[in-house]
Amino acid sequence: MLHSPYLQANPSLHVFLPLFYTVWSDAILTPSEIATIEGLINSQGWLTKSEHDFLVSQLNPAAPPTADELMEWKDEIKNAAELTIGKTLVDIGIKLVELKGGNVPVEVLKAKPSLANIEATLGFISHEATFNFQSGGRSTVTHQQTTQKTFDVNAMTRLLDGKNAATIRKVKTIITDPEFQYVDPSNLDAYRERVLDWCRLLAGQGFGAMAYPKEYGGQGDMAAYFAIMETLSYHDLSMVIKFGVQFGLWGMSVYFLGTEKHHKKYLKDIGTLDLPGCFAMTETHHGSNVKGIETTATYQHATKTLVINTPHAFAKKDYIGNAAKHGQMATVFVKLIIDGKDYGVSAVVVPLRDKKGNTMPGITIEDCGRKMGLNGVDNGKIEFKNVIVPVENLLDRFAGITDDGKFTSPIASDNRRFFTMLGTLVGGRIGIPRSGLSAVKSGLTIAIKYSDQRKQFGPEGAPEVPILNYRTHQRRLMPLLANAYALHFSLQYLTDRFINRTEEEMQEIEALAAGLKAFATWNTTATLQECRESCGGKGYLSENRIDDLKNDTDIYTTFEGDNTVLMQLVAKSRLTEFKQEFARMDFFGILGYVAEQAATSISELNPITVRNTDEEHLLDPTFQLDAFKYRERDILTSAAKRLKRHISEGMDSFDAFNVAQHHLVQVGFAYIERMVLEKFIEQVNQTTDAGCKAILKKLCDLFALSQIDKNKGWYLEQGYMEGVKTKAIRKLMNQLCWDIRQEAVPLVDAFAIPDSCLAAPIVVGK
Repeated sequence: MLHSPYLQANPSLHVFLPLFYTVWSDAILTPSEIATIEGLINSQGWLTKSEHDFLVSQLNPAAPPTADELMEWKDEIKNAAELTIGKTLVDIGIKLVELKGGNVPVEVLKAKPSLANIEATLGFISHEATFNFQSGGRSTVTHQQTTQKTFDVNAMTRLLDGKNAATIRKVKTIITDPEFQYVDPSNLDAYRERVLDWCRLLAGQGFGAMAYPKEYGGQGDMAAYFAIMETLSYHDLSMVIKFGVQFGLWGMSVYFLGTEKHHKKYLKDIGTLDLPGCFAMTETHHGSNVKGIETTATYQHATKTLVINTPHAFAKKDYIGNAAKHGQMATVFVKLIIDGKDYGVSAVVVPLRDKKGNTMPGITIEDCGRKMGLNGVDNGKIEFKNVIVPVENLLDRFAGITDDGKFTSPIASDNRRFFTMLGTLVGGRIGIPRSGLSAVKSGLTIAIKYSDQRKQFGPEGAPEVPILNYRTHQRRLMPLLANAYALHFSLQYLTDRFINRTEEEMQEIEALAAGLKAFATWNTTATLQECRESCGGKGYLSENRIDDLKNDTDIYTTFEGDNTVLMQLVAKSRLTEFKQEFARMDFFGILGYVAEQAATSISELNPITVRNTDEEHLLDPTFQLDAFKYRERDILTSAAKRLKRHISEGMDSFDAFNVAQHHLVQVGFAYIERMVLEKFIEQVNQTTDAGCKAILKKLCDLFALSQIDKNKGWYLEQGYMEGVKTKAIRKLMNQLCWDIRQEAVPLVDAFAIPDSCLAAPIVVGK
């Protein structure tokens, strides 16, 4: 076209060139576009018949311009665009006429309105269409968003580490030593041995015995032990679980369930890993229902011994960590039988192997083999056939046998004794979610840093944009970053409550531990999946570690109790407290409760509040916490009424709970969500560093609004909010994600995960 004699003879024809290029730029000219442009050409009375026919010939779909011709057109148009004051295709076309012919004829200027009308008719947005011809790139809001730092990262790290900062720093130093370099997990035997070696090195640093009393080689520091577990979880998670089985489950079961004679005999060797051991509770057909285990320990008074037996194949101790290769002893949970009477669940120390690794008589151990993850842990099945141990091996803090062969216990009630015994082991439900949270922090660090560097797409004529600048990417990752911070503070609160517990608080602490374990580990699974997807194919590569994090933590949702079962346990605890609360009330107390409920309805369910979309209102922690409390209270009350109705109508209580199971799970969620938000708000209020406080407030707001948005169907059903309010919440979430994105990299930097642990080439380089 450019070399046509018609353009040489009449430069005014160049006015059509930007329009022609634009409609041909996608290589397809549709019939409606042809008809529209032909109509424009036909309306130009200043064209000669031959010029008219020439221009129409340029609209032939059977003879489109070549790629070289289109490039030549674009170069000509770009030259004109750089000299054009206007921003439309018509303005550029007129500048082309001026460049080619000197003066712009009056008839061309008169044609400007009709040409501009064609732009609109064809659906062109002029400033968008002309971006194709601009040099030097485009300045967009999306491009302008970059990583910023408005808070002191080191101050945030100190806040997160708290009083255990020195311990955490020491652990990080140890796990970055060359001795802790990652190994290939494909060689199962070599991997298991390396994990054992790592645990020995950690024991040598005094980490394993940290929670044990000083007289048994420890420091009596349970808080430091949990901090060690959490920090180790930035490294290999098989090592973490092996460490937890040895020093936590095995060692702590001896410590909490045994008495001084057991402590003296075993604890020091457990803490140094001279005595590798197991925690043998779960059976093939009994996991969550510990009370239903079938392994027996029958007391023989004549010999003062216990005979341990597995009654059938489905009663084997199953999935027991440390059992397949390394365990020499185990805390075995059994039904204690004395004189033919079942005294319920007790725990016995049973030898499995000698020092040379030979299996003891009556013990059969099978290797569970490869798993989805955690293949550095040697899980096994254990079967007992007339295994005889001295009665002294009975861990007798809560259940013992007198010299004359009678059962004895400081707790008379079978149920209370059982739950007291298990309550002392609640630490596992603290260690697992804290470990899972470290995996989340690793995954988010990889995904967020990669997303800040990785560029993809962008407007025409401009550089590509970091994918973290895209709103959808922010909505994928920023709420999960807020979750991580929220869970950090709530798990720290749970840890402190557990360490400083009193007997009266134990039921509440057990429920809180069960619920947080479920909530946090479900969050781990969901977060790591999102991190994997947000890194695209790079996230699928094993070298970038998200696959290990995903696979190794997948079991966390059923470790230490199946999450769904745990949420029901939380609900039953809440219902018990609810019932006790009413039982303690006199007539006037009940009237007061009803009045309080009515007052809540008046203040929170009035037409103004349910439609209030003011940003100040939505970001008010009082509004946020009230919304969570209302949901918690309403779901709990309705669950109690539902169960009472079913039972009053003659339904068996077991069936009533079964019918209401989904409702009960929601009771658990509502309670835990409220607790997490409450502790996050408290942390924001307690933070003195202004920069840290400001960004924590944004994260707290995002956590709160994300949970409300997740449950918006419930709030709408209850009339607590109207659609205009939930829409405003969603809009504000988008803005918070946009704001937090700018500080997302410093926020994950505050986790201070060593590069050697992160070990993802897409973040730390090869």
